[in-house]
Amino acid sequence: MLVRWMRCAVVDRDRFERGQRRWASLPGEPGFRSQGGGWGRGAPDTAHLFGFWESRALYDSFMARSHDRLAASQGGSFRDAEVRLFEYRFDVKLGFEPRFDDADVLRVAHCLVREDRGEHFAHMQAKVWNPAMAGSPGMLRGAFAGAERVREFLVLSMWDSAAERAKYRRDRIERLASRAGTCADVEGIAGDVIDVEPRWTV
Repeated sequence: MLVRWMRCAVVDRDRFERGQRRWASLPGEPGFRSQGGGWGRGAPDTAHLFGFWESRALYDSFMARSHDRLAASQGGSFRDAEVRLFEYRFDVKLGFEPRFDDADVLRVAHCLVREDRGEHFAHMQAKVWNPAMAGSPGMLRGAFAGAERVREFLVLSMWDSAAERAKYRRDRIERLASRAGTCADVEGIAGDVIDVEPRWTV
């Protein structure tokens, strides 16, 4: 499964929001699974969108045929768009489904891993981070994905409330990072907490 992450700075909220309605036709596209997102808390007017596709080939076909027509209505409403593609590797919590309808908050972590540390990082995600997150009240599900370049990973988690997600971070993150040896694996981590916008869910 392909995971598409788009981040952009919105300069015209009304036009951007109106344009989002055009994406309601995505379920008719071969290979499309779901799309959702919302407004990031890290910077004003930053929008995040996550799309799930059955394969890279079906996604590429959509991009060649239909993407520009759907995106035209949002032209000029945002700048600094950044799109990254990742291949799904495994669940953060067993039973992952690419859906957003019951999530209030998303957490995205974009991790750049040191040379030759990619497999150790992925192993520690599965053995240390995932059980802790899966056992946290309010954590619904999540996905761990890797880019074509083996040093780049995405961790996307879905939560039923911002309060529950904040408890997990406050209580556990330093201890888990030490146990997993995260500092030895990672050159940098960027990300955001995202308030889900239900109207963007397809």
